[in-house]
Amino acid sequence: MTPAEPSPARPEIEIVHDVQAQRFVAVVDGRECECAYLLADGVARLVHTEVPRALEGRGIAAALVRQALEWARAEGLKVRPVCGYVASYMRRHPQTQDLLAR
Repeated sequence: MTPAEPSPARPEIEIVHDVQAQRFVAVVDGRECECAYLLADGVARLVHTEVPRALEGRGIAAALVRQALEWARAEGLKVRPVCGYVASYMRRHPQTQDLLAR
């Protein structure tokens, strides 16, 4: 996996896809952040996104979700956003709507 796109205001966030654990992980300032999924029947259920409170507001959760959605698209998967943050992210980014499992 390639790192998330950096923005001028934010340093690059390196995200690793841990296929065995079914999650995308970033370690920022020594703390682990994740977007976890469950994969079955061509649908990635994005079940949990977690960023420690001390790291909130830095775009880490968005970068994790963006990476997970890019992976789903590249793999031809549909997405079911179980996590409230993922559902909110997808509502704010209409270009992701075609990934929704109906």
